[in-house]
Amino acid sequence: MSSPTRVDSPMAVPFLPITFDNAEPEASALKLAYALRPAWKESEGEVEIEKFTDGITNVLCKATKQHPGRTDAQNDQDAVLMRAYGQGTAVLIDREREMKAHNLLANTGLAPPLLARFENGLMYGFVQGHVCSPEDLRKPAVYRQTAKLIGQWHAALPISAITSTPDLEKDAADRKHCGLKDGKHTRPMPNIWSLMQHWIDALPESTPKEKERKTVLDAELTQLSARFGETPGLDGRDYIFSHCDLLSGNVVIQTPSGTKWDGSEKPVSFIDYEYSTPGPAAFDIANHFAEWAGFECDHAGVPTRSQRRDFLKHYVGAFRYHSISDDITTSVDIDMREDVEQLFRQIDEFRGLPGFFWGIWALIQAMISLIEFDYPSYAELRLGEYWAWKAEEDGSRKQKGEEMTVRERRWAEE
Repeated sequence: MSSPTRVDSPMAVPFLPITFDNAEPEASALKLAYALRPAWKESEGEVEIEKFTDGITNVLCKATKQHPGRTDAQNDQDAVLMRAYGQGTAVLIDREREMKAHNLLANTGLAPPLLARFENGLMYGFVQGHVCSPEDLRKPAVYRQTAKLIGQWHAALPISAITSTPDLEKDAADRKHCGLKDGKHTRPMPNIWSLMQHWIDALPESTPKEKERKTVLDAELTQLSARFGETPGLDGRDYIFSHCDLLSGNVVIQTPSGTKWDGSEKPVSFIDYEYSTPGPAAFDIANHFAEWAGFECDHAGVPTRSQRRDFLKHYVGAFRYHSISDDITTSVDIDMREDVEQLFRQIDEFRGLPGFFWGIWALIQAMISLIEFDYPSYAELRLGEYWAWKAEEDGSRKQKGEEMTVRERRWAEE
């Protein structure tokens, strides 16, 4: 049974006054590695730098000291990951909240230790294992373990670690989405609605087309926040500690380095917590389901009704295990079948929101990112998911006699 533990201040993490240079990633990574681990420079064996290419927000490198006579798994025990923030991502990500989230997770054994901060990034321990592909996410051996870990997150992690007291007089985005009632806000702040509002507010409006799109997206978010902002959660937990970015590359199957995953069911770990924000459980799970399609948006890969139910059975079981009080005098009326059905209905309603969320994100990345990725096309694909969902919701697709999209058709399959 998990319980909240103390969260140390992110400022207690050592700071290295070094700036990661994206033009020379290997040299920068080596400099940071030696600054963190000075003994590596003097001891026998090379430091191997590996640059990963899966991310589309940051630059991620791994530094491993190749100690003579040790296996890959042994060398990886003290390997270091360093993540250099993408240019301009401060408009997208609250880095202090990210460190608070990482600290909490590390203290509860759900994340590798946070080792150091540097001028434009973080350094932390390496998680050994098999990094998933979108195809892996669809396998029962993987999605059942993923469901269990999401259930643990949602049940056991206190959102107080990633909330703050909003200044509602100065911050219009927070004021708009705080659920204000009788002078008090009813939603934790920030939340996924206020986060998206800040993103929309940052969109350009230098052309009539940009202004129109910004106006449309703002109106859509207002409606979504009003409709879904008070979605009831299990046990009254309407807002939980959401990862918000459970794409395939952030799900790691726990296997020793140097060994190949054999396809059997093994525990998983989640990495990268920069978007962790209070939100409804239905959003976090719907967002993960959307990632079964991968960056290529292969919408034939999203889960069917039976897959979603199977996933939710394992999620609810884990949620209940990690949320029930150890006090045996506490009486809890539990109907796990109804829990599954409640979430099933909510996730069905939320299925279009991940496309809205990442579509806005991609529009901003198209302005600021130096990473080679077609953000404008990705934005259209993700926003297209949202508009297709809305066309099903309001019946306009059927009225126009248009065919159902691949994603919507797959989602409706048993």
